[in-house]
Amino acid sequence: MASENISDFYAAECEEHQIQINTHVLQVLQKTSITRNVTLKLSGNDRLRHVQRLDDVDVFALSKCLRYNKCVTGLDFRYNNITDEGVRHLADLLLQEDSSNLKSLDLMFNDIQTDGAEVLTKSLQCNSTLLSLGLSGNKIGNRGAMHLASMLQVNNSLKKLELADCDLATQSVIAFAIVLKSNKSLISLDITRPVCVCQEEWAVHFSEMLAVNSSLVELHLGKMGMTDAGMERLTEGLRLNHNLRYLDLRCNRVTRDGVRHLAKMLKLNPTLEIIDLSYNRIEDEGASHLSEAIAQRSCVLRELSVTSNNIGKEGLLSLAQAMMVNTTLNHIYIWGNHLEEPVCQAFRELISTGRLPPDQTDVSAYQVDSRVFLVEVCNSLRRTYETDTSLTSNTELDLSTENTVSPEGEHLDWRQSITLL
Repeated sequence: MASENISDFYAAECEEHQIQINTHVLQVLQKTSITRNVTLKLSGNDRLRHVQRLDDVDVFALSKCLRYNKCVTGLDFRYNNITDEGVRHLADLLLQEDSSNLKSLDLMFNDIQTDGAEVLTKSLQCNSTLLSLGLSGNKIGNRGAMHLASMLQVNNSLKKLELADCDLATQSVIAFAIVLKSNKSLISLDITRPVCVCQEEWAVHFSEMLAVNSSLVELHLGKMGMTDAGMERLTEGLRLNHNLRYLDLRCNRVTRDGVRHLAKMLKLNPTLEIIDLSYNRIEDEGASHLSEAIAQRSCVLRELSVTSNNIGKEGLLSLAQAMMVNTTLNHIYIWGNHLEEPVCQAFRELISTGRLPPDQTDVSAYQVDSRVFLVEVCNSLRRTYETDTSLTSNTELDLSTENTVSPEGEHLDWRQSITLL
């Protein structure tokens, strides 16, 4: 199928199956005139104009016209009304590896549930082209997540999996830790905000996984309810890990004691480059522990967020001083803490001397009546670590506003997940 007339194929499929044409889809397809590596961006959250959100019927028509189109390598279907039925059509598309070349599929915040996750799992067990799958915001539940975890035992191509806000529970969280001991392909996992993780047994399993995993580069563990005890367990595995670059621990319950374990680990781990500790409660002493680790020549940390951590003058000044000692750290985000005038002066100096670029922090300095203040600016820690350029297409069409050691004997089946507890 030539890319110049993909809209004609879509219109023809709609006519054949007596489907009303979605004008938003048609407009995007009409602008598709590229020959390779196209991502169709059909997200339903355009803030500037009303768009007709995709439903299952729209997905059926699109899957039909894309079945023999290898130019389209990415589908952005975020914030639409796709249900389990629509996922079945996409699963059929994923099974057509000889005709389709789909590498990324983003279904964030649709209406997909457990059955849809199971259908995707079955298709991905046979698929070797898809590299990135986004399901965040879909209520697939614990059972749906267990299906996806078991899929990772046989799928050797998927590199990125996003399952934030998917109502995971303890069983599925632990299941991912178990399968990642042997999976050698996944490089990014996001399981932010499970609904039921009452204990921190999961941290023990993730620590054991990190000690032997040789592929994971990015790990999001936000809103897990993790305390200092969980942090201590996690850092035990991180000390032995030499691959992880991005660790997201935002919105947990980590205090100065937990950060003390993290700081000790940073002195021994030469690979971590980005850490997100936003919305914890590390306070001055925790910031001082981090500063001591950052000041070490062996520390390779480049980006750090400690926003809203109840840090006062002493802790923030220690971080500013650590940045003068170790110039590797060049992104820091501090808004939401106690920004007294000495702190304002220190960060103004970092920014004015060029040590801290203005677009790599979330504060900007200004002066009134000989007093220096800091104001918040719209910069924040990047949400992903670009580990593999093949995860993103070379061209994107957008009509919206948003541009090891392998342990044996641990074969996982969701039906047996109760034994994990």
